[in-house]
Parts: sequence; structure tokens; C-alpha cells
Amino acid sequence: MARGLPPLPLRLLAQRSHLSTGKGAASSALRTCLPSFRKKKRTLVATGVIMSMAALMKSQIVGSYNSSSLLELRIKKASALGFSRKERGSGFTIPKGRPTHLPFHNPGLSIDSNKPRTKAVASVVSPNTSFNITPELLHSYEDEYDGAIIDAECLPSSANAFSASLQTSLDVWKKKGKRGIWLKLLQKQADLVPVAIQEGFTYHHAEPGYIMLTYWIPEGPCMLPATATHQIGIGAFVMNESREVLVVKEKCCPRRCSGVWKLPTGLVNQAEEISEGATREVKEETGIDTMFLEVVAFRHAHLVTFEKSDLFFLCMLRPLTFDIKIDETEVQDAKWMPFDEFIGQQFYQEDCMSRKAIEICLARHENQYKGFTAHQVISKFDDRLSYLYYQELVKPTNGFSSN
Repeated sequence: MARGLPPLPLRLLAQRSHLSTGKGAASSALRTCLPSFRKKKRTLVATGVIMSMAALMKSQIVGSYNSSSLLELRIKKASALGFSRKERGSGFTIPKGRPTHLPFHNPGLSIDSNKPRTKAVASVVSPNTSFNITPELLHSYEDEYDGAIIDAECLPSSANAFSASLQTSLDVWKKKGKRGIWLKLLQKQADLVPVAIQEGFTYHHAEPGYIMLTYWIPEGPCMLPATATHQIGIGAFVMNESREVLVVKEKCCPRRCSGVWKLPTGLVNQAEEISEGATREVKEETGIDTMFLEVVAFRHAHLVTFEKSDLFFLCMLRPLTFDIKIDETEVQDAKWMPFDEFIGQQFYQEDCMSRKAIEICLARHENQYKGFTAHQVISKFDDRLSYLYYQELVKPTNGFSSN
């Protein structure tokens, strides 16, 4: 822009003032210039623009108007600003062969189409403008212990929005006297974990696909239940009529157990019964179908896997098939081994707990011992069907039946 000349849109406004006489000249010129202000997004001082336009309107310059000259002026202006006829992203397009009567020259039409002009409402924001925007509360539902469980499927995707809603929700829960807050974050929401930690949440547990965090509102120690503290394992004692025990030799095991023929063992899956886990493990490792009889003993150990406790249930099973087909991914070999040969291994001679467990299994096989059988019952506490393991009562006591 040359020194001493007004900005290009204002010069164009002066040229446009030759349109006709009266206030219509200036107002029409103003409409012509507005696209230039919008399209080029040039920053102007509002006061200077208003004063310049007011001066032009007051002058009511009378002159002739030529639409072709105005079009040439607009094209020159576009070239001076570095715009082509079709500048990508600018929205400023002057197609070839445009008629001399341009639709946006009609005061009754909009500048972008032949549609009638509609009013546009502009919102002016001053530095002193204040906004009263309250973040939405997080979707949640109450638990049975006067707490809240946040719905993981309805969380804001933005970390900023989540932080604002979480703060607001915590304030509301505190006023309502809530106690424990549970927040489950899915794997796709992992970026929200630092936000929750910053607001005072702590890790509770993690599973494949999600992490659980908690927030304890009342003063004093947190009374929320801890995460699961135990894992459940089973050992299966299966003996045929020839007094042979079904044994396996594992592919991968601790060095102290290397080369030892042992009972089929494994972990019980989530939501799986002890009896179901025992028959499944035998089938997977040896291909033998069995029927669960009893739990004859169990062992309780601590600081095992990931410093958790371990419950190991020794189960008595009856074989239904006898042809062995091993799972080569888990076991090296499997066979029916005479009981005396099995218990005579050095490992069982030196390990008193394992030896005692095998002696109990033999006593059960010879009907000299009675273990715990599984009975399906429904508890009024949770109205769920579950298994209660116990020995059959020899005699009814205190008027109770043995059913």
C-alpha cells in the first residue's frame, strides 16, 4: 500500500461513490466493499472505518457509474493482494465471462447469492463481558453404599471438558454427602487418567480394556473395598479301577518341579465354578472326560502371583474315558501311573504337604474319608444361584433336615 493513500477497500469505496446521488450511493458502495472486508479478513481499526464511511455518506458524492470499470478494479485489487481468479481456500472467485450486471449489485439481494438479504446478528464481546457457563454433570448412578458410579460410556472426549465436568460433579456429590466415587476409564479414554489423578482419584485395579479409579469423599480412612486379593487354583486327582493315577509332566514349570509326574492343575477362570474348572483342566491337558465328585482339601498361601494370596482346591474326579490325548502346548506327556510308583517319586517323599494331600485322596478313593460335595443354593442376600460345598450331615440336628 502506497504511503498517504487510504486502505484499498476505502479507495474502492470512493470509486463506488459515483454510482448515483444521495445516501443510496454511499450505502451501495458500502455493500460492495463488505465482501472485500470479509473475504480478505484484513484487520482494520473499527473507529477509523466507521468514521471514513460516515464521511463518505455525508458527502453524497454525485457521479456516474460503470459496472465494467468496477469489475476491473476488483480484479486489479485481487491481483495486488496476491489472489488468483480461483484462490484455493480464500473463497474469492471471479469466473470468466461474468455479466456486467452482477447480482450482488442489487441492494435487495445478498452478496453471495440471488436469495433475498436476511438480517445478520453480530455479537460484540468486550473485555468486560462475562460468561455464565456451568459444565454439565457427569452421567452416574448411585450404588448401594451411598456412593456414585460414573458411566464410562458418557464421558466427554475432551480432557478439558472432562476436567470441568468432573470438578463440578465432585462439588455436587460432596454437597449431597456421597461417600465413594467409582470411575471406570476404557482403554480408548486413557488420556483422561492424568486428569482424574490430578483431581484426587487413585488407582483401584486394572483389567484388559479398562482401569478403575476411586475417590473417597469423607474425612478419614477410605472404606471402599479393595481389589481382588486371591487367585483360585485346582488340582485333580483321577484314579481308575486299576489303582492308576492320571498324571502329567509339564513343559514349563519351576525348576524344583522339573521332570516330576504330577496331578493335572490349573487356574479357575473368571465366573467359573471350582467343579467346572477341575473337569475342564483335565480335559484340556489329557483329553480325559471326568465327573466331579468332591473337594477333599484346600491350601491357602500368600504373596504368590503379583503378591496376591492363592487358594488351591484339591478335587476328586471319576474318569469317564481313558484314552489320553495331550495338549502339547501345555504338557510334555501324560499317562496312567500306578499309585505306588507315583507316590514313590523323590519329590513326594521330600514334600510333606504334597504327600499329605495325596494320602487324603487315596483315603477318599478307599471310602475312608469324606470330602465336600457341591450343592446349588440360592441366597436371600443377593438372590443368586451359587454352590455351597459341604459334607453330608449324618443325622439331622435341632429339627433341621439334611436337604
